[in-house]
Amino acid sequence: MSFINPVLGGSYPDPSVCRVGNDYYLVTSSFQYFPGVPIFHSQDLVHWKQIGHCLTRPSQLNFKKYENENYIFAATLRYDKGIFYMSTTDVYGGGNFFVTAKNPAGPWSNPIWIDSELFDPSLFFDEDETVYYTRRGKTGIVQAEIDINTGKFKTEPREITRGFCSPDIEGPHLYKIKGWYYLLSAEGGSRYGHMASIGRSKNPWGPFHGAPHNPILTHRHLSGSSIRDTGHGEIIQAPDGSWWMFLLATRHYTYNNFSHLGRETFLAPLIWTDDGWPVVGQSGTVSLVMQGMGSSVINEQKIKERDEFDSENLALRWNFIRIQEKKSWSLTEHPGSLRLWGNKVTLDDLDAPVFIGRRQTQFETCTRALLDFSPREPDEEAGLAVYMNHLHHYEIGIRKGEEKRVVFVRRRIGDLCCVVAEEEIPGGHVWLQITSEAMRYTFSYKTGKTFPYKTLQTALTRYLSAEVAESWTGVYLGMYATGNGKKSSTSADFDWFEYREESLLPPSILSDLD
Repeated sequence: MSFINPVLGGSYPDPSVCRVGNDYYLVTSSFQYFPGVPIFHSQDLVHWKQIGHCLTRPSQLNFKKYENENYIFAATLRYDKGIFYMSTTDVYGGGNFFVTAKNPAGPWSNPIWIDSELFDPSLFFDEDETVYYTRRGKTGIVQAEIDINTGKFKTEPREITRGFCSPDIEGPHLYKIKGWYYLLSAEGGSRYGHMASIGRSKNPWGPFHGAPHNPILTHRHLSGSSIRDTGHGEIIQAPDGSWWMFLLATRHYTYNNFSHLGRETFLAPLIWTDDGWPVVGQSGTVSLVMQGMGSSVINEQKIKERDEFDSENLALRWNFIRIQEKKSWSLTEHPGSLRLWGNKVTLDDLDAPVFIGRRQTQFETCTRALLDFSPREPDEEAGLAVYMNHLHHYEIGIRKGEEKRVVFVRRRIGDLCCVVAEEEIPGGHVWLQITSEAMRYTFSYKTGKTFPYKTLQTALTRYLSAEVAESWTGVYLGMYATGNGKKSSTSADFDWFEYREESLLPPSILSDLD
């Protein structure tokens, strides 16, 4: 099987997968975005369709403490006796918990809390019906038996390893394969030194002896690779007997260290040595084009989406920044449009701004929207934004000028914020456009009297990268409205929103697929 990585482009880190018959289900972490923990379905491991979110209600998480942007950490998905279990960490809420569902599309239960120390909880259902709870501890990986109905400990957590390659160990997953208990972990931090390592024992409590070729996955020695930060893996067996690893990684267009798309979900084939150790991908590395086993399943279809906002609910790809505590948007107030009302919160605030966005999934994209917005007050504005976090974002928006409306481009880079371009525009609808290349964004607009789109300004992608913004997520593209400290009295109506990928891989790599 040949396929293109990543299999989930954009900010989909920490993938966890389970198989039920011929069906695969996958979840990723979601940090400050709501709804939380997206869940996907596939029947070939390569093509994934989102079917829901695991955390869709305020009762399932706590976004009221706005200390920073790290909330929902790595999730683990498991299935046992007709029930799906998703475990994760609400860092500023109650800690480690799991939710359950009979239908993976939801609804999912309210949290069953386990404990409040550290993060990366994982569940393992053994053949004798013992349920093991494994997570990161203060100095290594700890484990306990739990009552799966209550989340209460049956045994006290105890340390089972301090790492196979590094004292910085997290993301544990326990498996039982051919009589051996395998402990797969992420080590070396989640950036340049990231890796996956594995140990095994005949006892679920260890001692675990590491693979002789640990780490079994890493790009820490490939500083010039277009793929870096590989780690946090999950292994799974397909019905045909083949084995695979899902992992997170970042894409880099050039030798520089900048990655703004986020930590994405990659896939690699896995084989076993004669003495029972896994070998991942190409001797522990992965590539943008992977050669696996079986028939060809090339996933070269570009995303082309246009949302007319003519349904009762938002599509599953849309997210908010935290939870909108009061009604700030509507699909029914102006049928056929998404209506936003700005509040006092801005994109600069560590709070819940009025923003509805979707992940940027490739380097080269085009985002467009048709906006009907006639602000009555100087503080009111609405438009499109490229958002990494509250200190790193760009927007093209509409606001009231001295005499007419103006269209403007603003850059927020850390403690620097500046409107870098502004032009007066006539009344009526405004078409807004953001195109992206690997190294820059271009902001354009047109009105009923201008054609084609007129470029207003550009901005570098590097200042929205994870390395500069110190973020664990990737860039979102979306629509926003704000009253800049006041409740806006003017609605912003988005008639439609269009997003498309202009390319998947460089031409030199695509030619290898012919």
